[in-house]
Amino acid sequence: MGRLVVIEGLDGAGKRTLTDGLCAALDAAGASTARLAFPRYDDDVHAELARDALYGRLGDLSDSVHGMAVLFALDRRAAVPVLADLLAAHDVLIVDRYVASNAAYNAARLHQDASGEVVAWVRELEIERFGLPVPDLQLLLQVPQSVAAARAAGRARTEAGRDRDAYESDDALQARTAAVYAQLAAASWLSEWEVVDGAAPVDAAALATRVERV
Repeated sequence: MGRLVVIEGLDGAGKRTLTDGLCAALDAAGASTARLAFPRYDDDVHAELARDALYGRLGDLSDSVHGMAVLFALDRRAAVPVLADLLAAHDVLIVDRYVASNAAYNAARLHQDASGEVVAWVRELEIERFGLPVPDLQLLLQVPQSVAAARAAGRARTEAGRDRDAYESDDALQARTAAVYAQLAAASWLSEWEVVDGAAPVDAAALATRVERV
């Protein structure tokens, strides 16, 4: 059974770039890797509905914190067989966003911290009720909120179909989410965490060594 490594962070933190680097470093070290990213907007109807809501195409659905959380959770629940197959076939599965993303963003939306009720509710829903596998390691790619916002805005200008959604364009929400992420990491929520400085070049080879020790 392979190791499940999750990369978390704000929109624009550089999770996709880190995934690329970590996969390359692990492959170079002889480990077989696979990757998956949530939400699976193009592959799951729940994620598709969540995207429509975030762009204002489903009335007031996006106003419901728990409603949006359930949609994102159902996307991951539908992926349980995919996760199982990838973990069985590879040494390491790297996932861009996972359960902690649902916990952090929705706690921030409710102005709660990591000890609030919605974080516990997300854990009960996704891990205990839906049976999602627990990560072996979670990497928090930490960057200043202003840097993440600038990167997300640049991506929206240069990549077709990447306009910022309601969460990405809310700077105050992003700042609160960053604070909750830091609290989750400090509390080792669900698993071990490692905080990675995303404002500087990331040493993917050193991270690969860390992953191999899990």
